[in-house]
Amino acid sequence: MTYRKKLIEVALPLEAINQESAREKSIRHGHPSTLHLWWARRPLAACRAVLFASLVDDPSSHPDKFPTEEEQEKERQRLHDLIGRIENVETRGRSTQTVHGLVSWDDITNTSVVEEAQREIARCLAWEKGDEPPTKPEEVREYLNKHAPPIYDPFCGGGSIPLEAQRLGLEAHGSDINPVAVLITKALIEIPPKFANLPPVNPESQKNSLKTNAWYGAQGLAEDVRYYGQWMREQAFKRIGHLYPKVNLPSSPSPFSHNGRRGTGKGEENTPLSHFGRGDGGEGKEATVIAWLWARTVKCPNPACGCQMPLVRSFELSSKKGKEAWIEPTINHSQQPPVISFQVKSGKGEPLDETVSRKGAICICCTTPMPLDYVRAEGKAGRMGAQLMAIVAEGERGRAYLSPTNKDEEIVTSVKPEWKPEVNLPHNPRDFKTPNYGMRTFAELFTPRQLVALNTFCELVSEAREKILSDAVAFEIPDDSLPLCEGGKGATAYADAVATYLAIAVDRMSDYCSSICSWHSSGEKMRNTFARQAIPMTWDFAEVNPFSTSSGNFIGAINWIAKVVEISPCSTKGFVQRLDATKSEIYAKSIVVSTDPPYYDNIGYADLSEFFYVWLRRSLSLIYPDLFSTILIPDKERELVATVSNFMDKCPQATFPGVTRNG
Repeated sequence: MTYRKKLIEVALPLEAINQESAREKSIRHGHPSTLHLWWARRPLAACRAVLFASLVDDPSSHPDKFPTEEEQEKERQRLHDLIGRIENVETRGRSTQTVHGLVSWDDITNTSVVEEAQREIARCLAWEKGDEPPTKPEEVREYLNKHAPPIYDPFCGGGSIPLEAQRLGLEAHGSDINPVAVLITKALIEIPPKFANLPPVNPESQKNSLKTNAWYGAQGLAEDVRYYGQWMREQAFKRIGHLYPKVNLPSSPSPFSHNGRRGTGKGEENTPLSHFGRGDGGEGKEATVIAWLWARTVKCPNPACGCQMPLVRSFELSSKKGKEAWIEPTINHSQQPPVISFQVKSGKGEPLDETVSRKGAICICCTTPMPLDYVRAEGKAGRMGAQLMAIVAEGERGRAYLSPTNKDEEIVTSVKPEWKPEVNLPHNPRDFKTPNYGMRTFAELFTPRQLVALNTFCELVSEAREKILSDAVAFEIPDDSLPLCEGGKGATAYADAVATYLAIAVDRMSDYCSSICSWHSSGEKMRNTFARQAIPMTWDFAEVNPFSTSSGNFIGAINWIAKVVEISPCSTKGFVQRLDATKSEIYAKSIVVSTDPPYYDNIGYADLSEFFYVWLRRSLSLIYPDLFSTILIPDKERELVATVSNFMDKCPQATFPGVTRNG
């Protein structure tokens, strides 16, 4: 057989690919990256381009069809334009560049663009076999299904490569040694095709739509994710809603000033700020809390003081112009030790400087400085506490910032979680900083209220699954009692499938539901746990309300996931396994391997993903017994990365079992 050079071996439209790959980071709704966090995901645009160019022949491979260099270059340019072409668009006198073609996220929603790419792949396969190339979309898909080689990514991670192979009409295979990565990729490429073109089973959808209505792709599956996610939210609120009470927005103590702010300009206590900067957040009404803002505390080492000193990196609540707000500590020296309380101020003024940094900490009562070693020792001795500093609520026209009360803090201290993940954090000093301060287990990364909330939602995943199964049977979906993990396609498997996405929503919520989260003062929103690929020590942390309508709420997670599922490519089957990349049996078949190996020593995938694993195991251990059979992620020593936790006793040039390195 004559070897034919592929397009990727000659040239690619790199500028268009790079431009669209960079833009992809700002695409949110429906983008597969929003299903569940994974580190160092490959851009989908690059994956599509590489797969396409790896399967399509370069025109120089067909001198019988393109005999001259001019004809070959013309055909090559046509293929490049199909992949990605940059067009200049004039808008209000300004010229901007827009990428069109296969690499454009906007263009792949147009079926004709994907169908054209599939037709090119089928044409090259047909030429190789001496067949007449198919031209009609359905004929092209059938030809690809019969003759195209499967695509396999042995390090599938967040699933980018298998997903784009599936979008191109190719049979997609993926594997990873990490169970969290496997579950994410299953949710992207394996589950949607199994239940493609089926209507939702929830009674509300059945009541409001005719049975003759068509549901395309995974639209029905996505609709059920939304419905049962909402059911979970309602049930959770009935059980733990009292832990998340509304707050009363106080009436204004003073009139508006000339500049649109309340008060005299010296700072006004308990003045809620609207998005218009008028402090007009709906005074005198009840409001839903977005977040409670806390400061960690340790005892001041000065014997003459001994207060519980707050460790705060920033007292700022809002830095937006016209909406400035901050926290101001008040010290009661009449008590011994002194007692610190906090008031919210708005208007003109400056917040205090930080009380803790890499250089050490300082007591705001007596100005005694201390090294971080003292703070670490207090934390390791179990003497680090937390004090509520402020409350962020949903005002009528923006964020409302309120001073806390004793009752607000008492609610949290009275909570006793029934279960918590009391397993040790990885010994990975580079990526996990909290053990230095006595927070050594996953349970210690969460407040008691957060633990109760996550537990409740995890338990509701199982309850929702039983409800889905009952509704599916009532909708007359055959039930073979075969679970999803054993290849089932009936009512039982469908209930497992929807429950998978519900559990992913709980996992997604956990990223905003730890004491590592913080408040983003310039954006007036929550900052998640993994703002970077590590778990740092957060001094002043934000505790989210999962029942609000702002960042980090549960329904928000459900909606993000449903949008991904809704537009999933369902044209071909997907297969994902948890296994060692060196032991896959698929290598014996005629396949195309396309992969991007993990970073050698930059990201501790297994260590970081255990944060999510402990909650996925709580929700899905019965649905995926093989993935979640161990307390923590198994086979970490076989992970193809040189993390500190895996190679403490090895030289920096670590080698890996079953992997050889040349050169």
